[in-house]
Amino acid sequence: MQIIVFGASGSVGKKIVAQALGMDHTVTAFLRNPESLSEMQHRNLKLVKGDVLNAASVETAMPHHDAVFCALGDGRKGVVRAEGTRNIIRAMEKNGIRRLVCQTTLGSGESRENLNFFWRTIMFGAFLKKAYLDHELQEKYIMQSHLDWTIVRPAAFTDGEATGKFKHGFSNSEKNLKLKISRSDLAIFMLQQLKDDTYLRKCPGISY
Repeated sequence: MQIIVFGASGSVGKKIVAQALGMDHTVTAFLRNPESLSEMQHRNLKLVKGDVLNAASVETAMPHHDAVFCALGDGRKGVVRAEGTRNIIRAMEKNGIRRLVCQTTLGSGESRENLNFFWRTIMFGAFLKKAYLDHELQEKYIMQSHLDWTIVRPAAFTDGEATGKFKHGFSNSEKNLKLKISRSDLAIFMLQQLKDDTYLRKCPGISY
């Protein structure tokens, strides 16, 4: 398939790009600084310079793709995720592209019940509150769209290897979670959505 990855220079985005190329997909990496992926050279990889907050540049990069992956990051700030995703959605709708797989965070929406006191109150209630609210708005924009979307809600990232062994799609009452997931396993799960409609228009959590 021909896919485009937004947030391609981020820690999750890089994993998605690398694994997608390993699966023989043709990948467009949309990023502000193409040099950040200069070491990842591949015949099926195209680097496109652009700003996700610039609607015109997003729309220009969008045509001729089968699916879109969104792994936008912004640290503790609360700006890029929601606004950038809204530009992505609009560009997809204008170009007739329907499949969107977007990474947000475990704790968004009803999955807040999966979190422990530390994550629910201290991290998302204070330290990462702006980022959390940005994810909430990001999900709202996606759910209001007419796209074929899947919102993937990962637990806290680790630098661990890809194991392929993780919990996903668990209920909001599931408490037996480590609240951690490697970026590599997250990328595996997100790419699996290209061939599986189980979570079409759903928001599966993913954690060990």
